[in-house]
Amino acid sequence: MAPFWKNSRGEWFVIGQFVLAGLIVFGPRTLAGFPPWPPFLQPLGMLPGSLLVGTGLLLAGAAVLNLGRNLTPFVCPRAQATLVTSGAYGLVRHPIYSGLIIAAVGFTLVVQGWLTAGFTLLLGALLDCKSRREERLLLVQLPGYADYCRRVKRLIPYLY
Repeated sequence: MAPFWKNSRGEWFVIGQFVLAGLIVFGPRTLAGFPPWPPFLQPLGMLPGSLLVGTGLLLAGAAVLNLGRNLTPFVCPRAQATLVTSGAYGLVRHPIYSGLIIAAVGFTLVVQGWLTAGFTLLLGALLDCKSRREERLLLVQLPGYADYCRRVKRLIPYLY
């Protein structure tokens, strides 16, 4: 096995997503001199944000259960991987990533921090890039994956 710094299995994606998730939850919320969130966004804080956090975590958790032994944090699928298209995978092709993004958006609404919003945008971009690299490998390894891609959107049901 190649050392992790060679990124042969997408190790840097995993490190990046954990660093960004840590910054979202534990990092600084804003910078000195930044204005507070606009008043019209402040009501989106606690209740809607908390609902999004819960929804995102439930979606990601359901997807983990749906994947079973196929689960891996890396972009390279397991050697004996099978195509999963039911449950959360009937909504989007990468429901774990979607759930993490939804939860991060919800947390951002709860804490209303500009830096938290920036970290959330970076996490979304990283997970989108990770999903694209993962899909190149899944197209080669899993029969039927191309058809699945035509039927089910990547991260946002019916849109993207």
